Amino acid sequence: MSRVAVVAAAAAVAAAVNLAVYAVGRLAGGSFRFTSPSGPAEVDAVTVAAFSVLPLVIGLTVVALLAPRAAWVVRAAWVAGPLLAVVTIAGMTLPADFDTISKVGLALCHLTLVPIIVVAVTALGRRAQDAVILP
Repeated sequence: MSRVAVVAAAAAVAAAVNLAVYAVGRLAGGSFRFTSPSGPAEVDAVTVAAFSVLPLVIGLTVVALLAPRAAWVVRAAWVAGPLLAVVTIAGMTLPADFDTISKVGLALCHLTLVPIIVVAVTALGRRAQDAVILP
């Protein structure tokens, strides 16, 4: 699988899984509404998909581009990617005034990214090893 395919597959899986988590949260009664500085706001399916895919694609693209030249990037991404996914729960989800179901659902969306990141970074690390050109 090419590096582009790894990034695209990870993004597709992240979007699908997190949209499923969001749908279950909605079915369970979560409103996904919160108070923003400009007034009431709501996290919708498009926001869930975008907040799942965009940071993931940016991070994995950096790994895909740098890993063939610097093996340490893969090791750093194994730590930094999952750490950022978890830390952003404390920075974004917990401080907001979501109802409990919405807060749990959105926290789960962050946590689902951890195994996706680990699998994708591992695959990119393998692709980088395969891309090494011998003298």
